[in-house]
Amino acid sequence: MLEQLEKIRQEFAEKINEADNVAEVEKLRVAYMGKKGALTAVLRGMGSLSPEERPKIGQKANEIRDYMESIITSRTRELKEKELEAKLASETIDVTMPGTKRRVGGLHPLNQVIDEMKNVFIGMGYEIADGPEVEYDYYNFEALNIPEGHPARDTQDTFYITEKILLRTQTSSVQIRVMENKKPPIKIICPGKVYRSDNVDATHSPIFHQLEGLVVDKGVTMGDLKGTLEIYAKSMFGSDVKVRFRPHHFPFTEPSAEMDVSCWTCKGEGCSMCKGEGYIEVLGCGMVHPEVLRRCGIDPDVYSGFAFGIGIERTAMARFGVTDMREFFENDVRFLKQF
Repeated sequence: MLEQLEKIRQEFAEKINEADNVAEVEKLRVAYMGKKGALTAVLRGMGSLSPEERPKIGQKANEIRDYMESIITSRTRELKEKELEAKLASETIDVTMPGTKRRVGGLHPLNQVIDEMKNVFIGMGYEIADGPEVEYDYYNFEALNIPEGHPARDTQDTFYITEKILLRTQTSSVQIRVMENKKPPIKIICPGKVYRSDNVDATHSPIFHQLEGLVVDKGVTMGDLKGTLEIYAKSMFGSDVKVRFRPHHFPFTEPSAEMDVSCWTCKGEGCSMCKGEGYIEVLGCGMVHPEVLRRCGIDPDVYSGFAFGIGIERTAMARFGVTDMREFFENDVRFLKQF
């Protein structure tokens, strides 16, 4: 049995030196020292030995086992170091080489303008209100003094889900929801996406964005409306911009007006951008109609208010000198990265 043990040691020594990776070393450990290994088999056969032979064979077997464990430990460490060196060599980075350029994105030009507009009104004490884009006919039309059959519905033809549920044509519906649930004083802006059944061209789209504002309190006048919108215009279009109000009609405001600003291209002299007028329309506004207040449970004899609605796409066109609204929606990176 001593000869058998010595033969096992020699075979193990030859094979462990030939092993060139950690996995092969582990296979040898199992083959010689595992439950069914060669050395383990010899140790199991010691029961058949005489009492005189057992100590000698046991001592020899223990020496060989200690030897194998030592060799396995050192060989494993050696091979791991070699594998690490090889990995480091293959993954060496040349720090002198130029890195891979990562393109950094930015805000869409419409979002840039929305954020600017929000900041202007937040600076004047307004809060931001939000509401559903899929809206009830009542909030989108009826509560705004536009009953069924009213001519104003023709100019705001939209997409209907059912006869009474539709895609909102204006964020004024948010104003109604706020007035129903909050007592004056109210001072909000309602930015958001709206929908109308328009043909797509350079200045129209079936999907666009609005920012509407509402103020309701005691003693609110048209003078407050004009002063607020003049501050907005100078903040967005420059301190030298001139503002002009023209009488208009909206079912939900009385009196109503459209606000123009002096052309940012020709500074009021007249050009193709403003069609020779020197001014460009930027928003509609007016004093909240008493009937609208009354529908929302607000006494028009005690409270008054003003409202305005601003087209965000047209404002962005003005800010960036864009002549076709469709550019904002076509997602051409060559166009968008200019902003």
